[in-house]
Amino acid sequence: MLVPKNGHDDLGQMAEANSTFLRYRVDIAYRGSVKDGIRPRLEITHEELDYIRVGDAQDHLLFEPSKQWLKSVVQNKRTSKFISTELVGDEATVQLHQEGNQGRPRSFRAATLPRTVLSTVNAAESPTALLARREMQSWRVLQLEPTSLRSPDLFTAPTMVDTDGSHLPATLYHLNQTRGRDAHKDSVYAQIGNTLATLVDDVKSVYVERDEKQDLFTLHVVGMDGHPHPARALSDGTLRFLALATIEADARAQGVICLEEPENGIHPERIDAMLSLLQDLAVDITEPIGDDNPLRQVIINTHSPTVVALVPEDSVLFADRLSYVHGGRHASRVGFRFLARTWRDRTRGSASPVQKGAVLAFLNPVRTAANNRRGEFHGDDRSRPVFRRDDIGQYALAFDELR
Repeated sequence: MLVPKNGHDDLGQMAEANSTFLRYRVDIAYRGSVKDGIRPRLEITHEELDYIRVGDAQDHLLFEPSKQWLKSVVQNKRTSKFISTELVGDEATVQLHQEGNQGRPRSFRAATLPRTVLSTVNAAESPTALLARREMQSWRVLQLEPTSLRSPDLFTAPTMVDTDGSHLPATLYHLNQTRGRDAHKDSVYAQIGNTLATLVDDVKSVYVERDEKQDLFTLHVVGMDGHPHPARALSDGTLRFLALATIEADARAQGVICLEEPENGIHPERIDAMLSLLQDLAVDITEPIGDDNPLRQVIINTHSPTVVALVPEDSVLFADRLSYVHGGRHASRVGFRFLARTWRDRTRGSASPVQKGAVLAFLNPVRTAANNRRGEFHGDDRSRPVFRRDDIGQYALAFDELR
C-alpha cells in the first residue's frame, strides 16, 4: 500500500512516515473444536509490516506513472521491518520495532493477542505503522442513500461526506468557506455547479443556505430559470452526482473509495459522464500528489456491458471462479483476470489474461432471436464496436458471421 507522508493519531499527535510504500501481512488461524471441548477462536500466527525500497517501487507498481508522481509518492528512510514475527521455541512472537531511537522492540505472544499489533500503535513510537493503520481505516464503501443525501445538517455536523451520503451540505459549506479565503467567494460552489451542469440538464448553480434560526445547512440547486430547488426535491441521480463531485473536490477524502454498480439509476446517456467523474476522483499518476491531486484509488463493480466498454482497458478485471485442490479436497475461489496487452500482463502470480470469447459473450450487443434466425441486421449493427480494441473487434465480426 501507498500511505500519506503525514497524519495524526487518535490523540491528535502528528505522525511522519519513514517509508510510504509498505507491505502488510497478517495470518490468522482457526483454533479449537466444539468436539474437543475447546471453544473455537481466531488466532494471529504471523504479522508483518515491511517497507519497499524506492528503487524497487516500479517493479511492484507495474503501471507506469510519471517520475514526478513517483517521487512525490514513494519515499523511504527505513532499513528494517516495522513489525515482524519470530519463532521463540514453538511460539510465534510478534515484535513491534521502535522508530527514531531504534530501541529494543516490544514483543507480544501471538497466541494471546486479542487484536493485531498494528491496531495498537501511536504516533510517538510507531509513526509509520500508525499511518499504515490510518490508510486502511480510510478504505470505505460508498452506499449513497437518497434519504441521507436529502437531509439538512446542523451547524455542528461533521464536515466530510459519510459513506451513506450524510453531511453533504455541511461538507460543501465547509469547503466553500475554507477554500473561498484563498480564491474568490463561492469558488467551490461554482466548481461543483459547473461539474453538475455537465452531468445533469437544467442546472445553473449550487449553494448551501445557512439558517441561523434553526442552525441548519440546506443544499440547493438552482435551475436555468433561476429557481432554487432544495435537496429534498432533487432526483436520486442528481444527488448522487452532487455527492461524488463534492468528494472529488475534497482533498481530505483520500484512500480507497469503493462503489457497487454506480450506473444504477443513471440514465444511459449519462453513464459516460458518470465514469469520467469517477476517473477524476482517482489520483492522476502523471502529476505529483497534492491538494489538487490527492492520493485516491476508486474501485467499482458492475454487471453493465456499457460500463465495461467505456472504462480504460487496463482498469478492467473480470471475476472468475477458479478451482484448486487443497488438503486433498477440491475447492474454489474467486480470481481476477485481465485483458492482454495492458500493464496487468506484468502481474506476478498465476493470473492469466481473460479469453476473448468470454469478453465477447459479455460485451456483444443483444439481438432478438427472430433476427438471429433470419440473419437480419439493421443499419450498421454488424460493425458496431463492442470494445475499443482492434483485435477483439475482429473477433466480434467473425462471431457475428458464425451466428
